[in-house]
Amino acid sequence: MDWKPIRKSPELQAVRPHLLDYEKTCAGFSWEAVRSELSGLPEGKGLNIAHEAVDRQAAGPLRDRLAFRWLGKDGAVQDFTFCDLKEQSSRFANVLKRLGVEKGERVFVLAGRIPPLYIAALGCLKNISVFCPLFSAFGPDPIRQRLSRGDARLLVTTERQYAKKIAGIRESLPQLRHVLLTDIDDDLDETVLSLPRLMAEASADFTIPPTDPEDMAVLHFTSGTTGMPKGAVLVHDAVLTHLVTGRYVMDFHSADIFWCTADPGWVTGSSYGIIAPLLHGITSIIDEADFDAERWYRILEEQRVTVWYTAPTAIRMLMRAAIEPLKRFDLSPLRLIHSVGEPLNPEAVVWGERVLGLPIHDNWWQTETGGIMIANYAAMEIRPGSMGRPLPGIEAAIVRRVDDSVDVLTEPDVEGDLALRPGWPSMFRAYLHDEERYRKCFVSGWYITGDLAKRDADGYYWFVGRGDDIIKTSGHMVGPFEVESALMEHPAVAEAGVIGKPEPIIGEIVKAFVCLKPGFEPTDKLRLELIGFGRTRLGSAVAPKEMEFVDSLPRTRSGKIMRRLLKARELGLPEGDTSTLETG
Repeated sequence: MDWKPIRKSPELQAVRPHLLDYEKTCAGFSWEAVRSELSGLPEGKGLNIAHEAVDRQAAGPLRDRLAFRWLGKDGAVQDFTFCDLKEQSSRFANVLKRLGVEKGERVFVLAGRIPPLYIAALGCLKNISVFCPLFSAFGPDPIRQRLSRGDARLLVTTERQYAKKIAGIRESLPQLRHVLLTDIDDDLDETVLSLPRLMAEASADFTIPPTDPEDMAVLHFTSGTTGMPKGAVLVHDAVLTHLVTGRYVMDFHSADIFWCTADPGWVTGSSYGIIAPLLHGITSIIDEADFDAERWYRILEEQRVTVWYTAPTAIRMLMRAAIEPLKRFDLSPLRLIHSVGEPLNPEAVVWGERVLGLPIHDNWWQTETGGIMIANYAAMEIRPGSMGRPLPGIEAAIVRRVDDSVDVLTEPDVEGDLALRPGWPSMFRAYLHDEERYRKCFVSGWYITGDLAKRDADGYYWFVGRGDDIIKTSGHMVGPFEVESALMEHPAVAEAGVIGKPEPIIGEIVKAFVCLKPGFEPTDKLRLELIGFGRTRLGSAVAPKEMEFVDSLPRTRSGKIMRRLLKARELGLPEGDTSTLETG
């Protein structure tokens, strides 16, 4: 299928987009001008994310505006105004101060999407401690690895999580001084304390200490193919990127109701589930429950969500659900849908326009970039399958590494390493305790992302694959995303994951793992049909030569298909770090 560009006229949109003239905005862009939009701490004492996101808003006309609406999985609802968040986060900052947690010390949170997680995040930032979120589905071993590698000083969690996952590893974590439990009224002992009791005793007044923009703010762990997870260090200056991307990519306007479905254990859930919407003074929806198509459509309708940010995994699951949302739900307030986590297959972009009435805007970034770097914007033509164009203030390029230098590839449609010019505010400042690994990310004045991509003649970037996912077959370099997208055009295919399987003559053959839509049976006849379909779409050199039907694909919680895990299982190799594997 030839994917046609999708363009919505700004004049026909209910809200006029912020970014109407991309070239003009890029030409006149300055990070220092963005910095001047923020108030900074009183008396010129620096720049603090929590001050800009919460206290600044609570001191002005947005004081009583709804900031967070929390939807419990049991039907409970809790509302927090900006004033509420200011007071609650100040109480938590005072709790940290009382317990001797100092600037730069790491505060971990192991919890589902419950209010104490969000309060703790903001309180950490106020105290200039470091917010370190963990996925609640982690088991004891990945938790221990991260707490140890991150020099955990304090942990916030629930009584159940503590008993099940923490109590047995406490002795191996001598630096972990205190554990605060969110759901007990009395302390268990002198180090396992009741957070509700401490919060009730704490003052709602807190003066944020002087904060250097380069002070560590957030530590996110991102898994690698081997070895220990990497701790990416983000700083308070990242708030500039959150402000700009909220305006130009999310296209936030003052009346918006925003829903970011990501868990804060993933960088999207902290950067865009917490910080960016607060900076823009809008209301965010937080849903405690796991994915459920009916529930999600009902939330969109009942909360009158206008801007929705989710992941390709969720979109593909919605595509598999036998629901016609526009016939059953009123989604008329919804004006923008965004996706991140893994490149969005063209079919999913078009499905959004056909089934939801809106195309889905893909964007690209990493834990290491701290914020969105390349995006499809509200007023700009969408090219299904493309990552979009770089954010104003971001210099991107396609490069080819040559020893310790790089060649910038200026010709269009040439594949190479996607690289960014360092210096944007949310760029990670280190891999904690791993200076050599961090240093290797930068070559000849460029940050080498590890992703392979190409740029077309109009400046749109197209994802090809992770460098270690590329398949080398009969002299061809095959990007798995291209093959997966082609297979998804077949009406039977819900999802596909593609790997290279070693073959002595041609190097590797392309093997596909396919999940079928409801109503289709995994027969040999269908397998042959799909292999033939792939050859028709891609040519014999690129199309899968082997195909296996599976019920599900291994994915990270951020939605990325774990192709290297598929490959390891296929070949009987060690699986490496699987701590971020989605467990259902």
